Amino acid sequence: MSWATEMAGNRSASRDSGSLEQLLAAKEILVVCGPGGVGKTTIAAAAAMMASTQFGGRVLVLTVDPARRLASALGIGQLGNTEIRVPDAAFEAAGLEPRGELWAAMLDMKASWDDLVSDHAPDSDVRDAILTNPLYQNVTGKFVQSHDYIAMERLHEIHSSGRYDLIVVDTPPSRNAIDFLEAPGRMADFFSSRLLRWLTVPYRSRLVSAASRPFYTVADRLLGSQFLRDISEFFGLFQTMHEGFVERARAVERTLADRRTTFAVVSTLEAASVDEAEYFIEALAERRLHLGALMLNRVLPAGFRDRRGATAARRMIRDAEALADQLPLDAPAPDVAAVLTEIGESYLNYRLPASREAELREELEVAADVVVSIPFFDADIHDLEGLRRVGERLWDV
Repeated sequence: MSWATEMAGNRSASRDSGSLEQLLAAKEILVVCGPGGVGKTTIAAAAAMMASTQFGGRVLVLTVDPARRLASALGIGQLGNTEIRVPDAAFEAAGLEPRGELWAAMLDMKASWDDLVSDHAPDSDVRDAILTNPLYQNVTGKFVQSHDYIAMERLHEIHSSGRYDLIVVDTPPSRNAIDFLEAPGRMADFFSSRLLRWLTVPYRSRLVSAASRPFYTVADRLLGSQFLRDISEFFGLFQTMHEGFVERARAVERTLADRRTTFAVVSTLEAASVDEAEYFIEALAERRLHLGALMLNRVLPAGFRDRRGATAARRMIRDAEALADQLPLDAPAPDVAAVLTEIGESYLNYRLPASREAELREELEVAADVVVSIPFFDADIHDLEGLRRVGERLWDV
């Protein structure tokens, strides 16, 4: 059965309007973004896991998060640039029966840059000269936000290969993720810039202008002539790949804006996280990128806002001793009364933050097609069983 047929069957089975299941059934890329420390890696993995169990087909979760928590949660050891399939036995151990395949990978900067150079170099001599240049590893790790660009390039390359029906991308924290979005355009601008043309002027050339000579004199004294020659040679070699890099960067931008791509913003309902989430939501709107889902993590139960519950909690505190006498428990009444008082006070203590969360949620909900809430779990999410619990809340099952 095809991926489209699988998804159509699930859409007809699910009648909930605006569900994450329906959103992902119509998309090929989900980019999960948001502030740091809100659970993006866990939620990205849980969404990918649910898609593989519900839709069938091949699903990939790709992380660029340096925390490396994803491999541990999926139980597959160390992740790298090469995609690794989560074994069926791991699903079975978690009580799951996948209809499709779940794969995972983590961005390897060096391997991705090496592949990119190999793809765009005009010939093997230029490729080898770049890869062996002493500045290559240092410069590609620092210039033009190369980490952000190579992450988007890797996403584009995997998507273009057609190997996967759905790709879920776990991004860095939100303000870095803005760089993540802008990196393709900045890379294209860099390769077309006056700065790059200036850097590629051979240092040993006798055509250096009189205006530039003072700079070279100082730079030569501070850095050494060999260093400047290496810079000139390195960027000169990169300039030979200008057209390929610019076209690829524009293609990456088109992938992000494609109707098959959607973004999900993850946040907790804490003031600082909500501010960051709003910042990113505005950035997506400015770039006309599709915000498909708002995922609110570690949300307090709505019951804490129930007036009847608050009334009951106050009565429990007030009448703790009388209630303790009525309960058929083999414990001293004062001890039971102390427990009842503690329960009532705890409920009332959570009532205020729960009300604040509700207000912040209303501010954010207008921005996304789908809004899902994931409760605070007592246990840490560190395996497929934990991801299943999160995934069921994402799917609202």
